[in-house]
Amino acid sequence: MLVFLDANIVIHTVEQPPDLGPRALEHVRRLLADGHDLLVSQLVRMECLVQPFTTGDGGLLAEYDGFFGSELVAVADITGPICERAARLRALHKLQALDALHFATAIEEGCAAFLTNDARLPLVEGIRLLMLGEGGQ
Repeated sequence: MLVFLDANIVIHTVEQPPDLGPRALEHVRRLLADGHDLLVSQLVRMECLVQPFTTGDGGLLAEYDGFFGSELVAVADITGPICERAARLRALHKLQALDALHFATAIEEGCAAFLTNDARLPLVEGIRLLMLGEGGQ
């Protein structure tokens, strides 16, 4: 199964905040151990890099570069069909632009599930919404 990682999952996994970091890392490790493939988009990458660029934290930037450059996660580009699907999803579900693009990327790239920690996200047709800490991949 191909699973899309929302930006908040990547941030928790890389930065390891005490409250959510270990849970995110464990969930990602469990997905990989169960043989699932992971996908993010260039927009997820952009969201993750804002903090290290803002603070000038070269170490954190290197950690993100390592994550996005690893063989454990694929990084999808944003295409015309993704943008069109995002517009439809945004109109139908009243999603924020980035959320619509994340969902659209996941669906267009063939993901079966979307892992997030954002409880505000709606159910979207064509993909299963997984919340951080939920069992049963």
